[in-house]
Amino acid sequence: MEVVIVPDATAGGELIAEAIAALLSRKPDALLGVATGSTPLPIYQALTAKVRSGAVDASRARICQLDEYVGLPAGHPESYRSVVLREVIEPLGLSEKSFMGPDGTAEDVQAACEAYDKALTEAGGVDLQLLGIGTDGHIGFNEPCSSLASRTRIKTLTEQTRIDNARFFDDDIAQVPRHVITQGIGTILESRHPVLLATGEGKADAVARTVEGPVASVVPASALQLHPHATVVVDEAAASKLKLADYFRATYAAKPQWQGL
Repeated sequence: MEVVIVPDATAGGELIAEAIAALLSRKPDALLGVATGSTPLPIYQALTAKVRSGAVDASRARICQLDEYVGLPAGHPESYRSVVLREVIEPLGLSEKSFMGPDGTAEDVQAACEAYDKALTEAGGVDLQLLGIGTDGHIGFNEPCSSLASRTRIKTLTEQTRIDNARFFDDDIAQVPRHVITQGIGTILESRHPVLLATGEGKADAVARTVEGPVASVVPASALQLHPHATVVVDEAAASKLKLADYFRATYAAKPQWQGL
């Protein structure tokens, strides 16, 4: 696992956008897994700026969702399909044909989960999967004690996650769905390059347990330690509880430029 400490969220977004740009230059039709929430917005903003300036050609890129609420209508502004269309697809000038995600409105949710997991494989696998991290250490919506071998499936959200997400629903937790479809931890680990961005002091405990703690299902993000090419990008606040922070800074400073992110 590579840990990169950056000054702030803007710097983190720019760094990861550069990595995506490099990927698209090598593989124009790369499949990019995207996350929602406020944390990845600097990535999408930096990547959009590169596309609009002509520095990056994303016209053949493919986009896939990490997760989706169950039961929200497809057109609901806070369905993750709507969020991805609004924050990623439209700004990058892509069409919905380039986009794939699970069906949170399906009558048979389990079948929808299995179909999406299969679709990711048939698409050639995810080349770069963006991830955020919950205050309890979850990635995607793999809540604590999720199986580290789990596949795309339905999950019940913890009360803390619903509280954290209420800000997107007028601060009304009653509006936050209780169930989601999420890529499983095993599914996420099949991506060629998982990249986690964490910012803010509120994520410091989760980051420290993910990076320096044991691999344990109680901290789902710790499973990234098992991946041969996982990157964790954190700002100074999110890195504040890392015991090896100085080592991570020195390692990244000495990294050969040709290696990239």
